[in-house]
Amino acid sequence: MTATPKIPAAILAAGGVLAAVLVGGLALYGTGSNLGNLTASGPCAEAAPAAARLAPLAHGDVAAFDASAAPKPAPAVAFKGPDGAPADLAALRGKLLLVNLWATWCAPCKAEMPALDRLQAELGGDAFQVVAINVETRNLDKPPAWFKANGIAHLTYYGDPEGKVLPAIQSAVGSTGLPTTMLIDAKGCTLGVMKGPAEWSSEDGKRLIRAALAPAS
Repeated sequence: MTATPKIPAAILAAGGVLAAVLVGGLALYGTGSNLGNLTASGPCAEAAPAAARLAPLAHGDVAAFDASAAPKPAPAVAFKGPDGAPADLAALRGKLLLVNLWATWCAPCKAEMPALDRLQAELGGDAFQVVAINVETRNLDKPPAWFKANGIAHLTYYGDPEGKVLPAIQSAVGSTGLPTTMLIDAKGCTLGVMKGPAEWSSEDGKRLIRAALAPAS
């Protein structure tokens, strides 16, 4: 009869440690399809399916829209309303927001403003709002006058005379220029970002907004 070879104690100990690590790993991460649950965590986990639904719609007139792979809370920024009263994004929570940063010295910003105005006219309401925030800190009468002169009638005028919104949002989304536009869901989570102008009132733009408004399936 052949004798069973003895396994050194060190190897047995190492094997025990490895087994413990594997068991612990399975307990922590799960197996099979449960692995996918790891990406759906944090305060904006519920926004991930909506962001994923938008990604295939980033084409045509909104091809530069970057849907968030892992949605995060939008920056908590404060600004001024049309009458100079304090306003912030938190106060607008409860509806889908298309937050656009613009300035009168930014030619692409002014070029896309009529499309944003048309989008607000067509889809704006209790469920959706375009929030155009002017970021100029000097000659503060110029931006609202530009609104009026160019027939921008459906957008509420918001401004940031203190200059705090632009650096906060650009830092959060990694943008360095204007216009910068964020799509934020009703719970305050960023679904995606557009760096640069877009024809927001086009069929591509409206399709993107309607998809974000659609209830989860």
